Amino acid sequence: MAVRMRAGGPEVGTVPGAVRTGRAAIARTGPADRARAEAGVWAVYRAAGLTPPARMVWAASPLAGARMVTDGTADGTMGPPVLRRVHAAPWAAARERALRRLGPRGWAEHWGTTGAVLWDVAAALVGRVRAGVVEEMVGPDPSSEEEARAHTVLLEAVPVQRDAAWLTAFDPAGTDLELAGIAELAGSCGWWWPRTDAVVLTEPPVELHRDEAGRPDRADGPAVAWSDGFALHAWRGMPVPAEFLAGLEGLTADRIAGEENAELRRVMLEHFGYDRYLREVGARPVHRDERGTLWRIDLPDDEPVLMVEVVNSTPEPDGSHRVYWLRVPPRTSTAAEGVAWSFGVETAEYAPVAES
Repeated sequence: MAVRMRAGGPEVGTVPGAVRTGRAAIARTGPADRARAEAGVWAVYRAAGLTPPARMVWAASPLAGARMVTDGTADGTMGPPVLRRVHAAPWAAARERALRRLGPRGWAEHWGTTGAVLWDVAAALVGRVRAGVVEEMVGPDPSSEEEARAHTVLLEAVPVQRDAAWLTAFDPAGTDLELAGIAELAGSCGWWWPRTDAVVLTEPPVELHRDEAGRPDRADGPAVAWSDGFALHAWRGMPVPAEFLAGLEGLTADRIAGEENAELRRVMLEHFGYDRYLREVGARPVHRDERGTLWRIDLPDDEPVLMVEVVNSTPEPDGSHRVYWLRVPPRTSTAAEGVAWSFGVETAEYAPVAES
């Protein structure tokens, strides 16, 4: 997970491989490489000038790990956290060195072709895991103290997916040797918690399902699952209850209209199909022009959904013309404006030479 850097930007030919490796680490499933991970623990502690802990405790999931740390904090068997020394400090040193070497502009360009490529993907997964762990730890009606404890425990953890994205911009095998142990851990295990007297390490998930944007996503089961039964359900990155997904196959237009939760209603619409919903509720077009037809769906207690129906001018092999649906902002007033928005330009600027 290394990329060599030089003044002015990354060395040619090293970036794509680093991004591929980082992407694979973010999507890692299956058993941890425990020997490699424990060697990484020794490396990060020694690089920080600390004695490696006597105990390395393995947990099956981030939820199990968070509970172990909570219990160990309560009975005093793990000692205080050392996240700042073994993790935050080496990252700060590596970033400072990169800024000195590349300059602000060079660093921005370098980051744009490395870590930034994977950052949103990693953040979506980390955010979903955090939300799921907190929900399981505190239950449906938590006190403010319980919720604060759960969040504190997670702030003391190292989410390896985030490290995997960052590591694509550095060289832990060369100029950034203080990151070598962090790189070993990011490529071999799940989330981990560094303390003075013990380290809690976790297994990667056994299943991970994502959409084309890399967000946790699955309609017929958990999007992320671990061997101990901890599982997270998500639709295009948004947390959803398991029972909600189970009922998607029996959706009706009336049920969608009656859903009070606006976010869940949007999930229902995406699964049901906007075109089908338009037909079933008898929606009428609000505007037509040479670019397509603009439709509007008014929803209770939510912003309206506007869709542009576009017919592909290039015929299919059977002679038919495929219809596409583009969701556009609620302020859209014409079909042409909606199509232009989907291309990121103003209406007057959108004038394709030939449509396809």
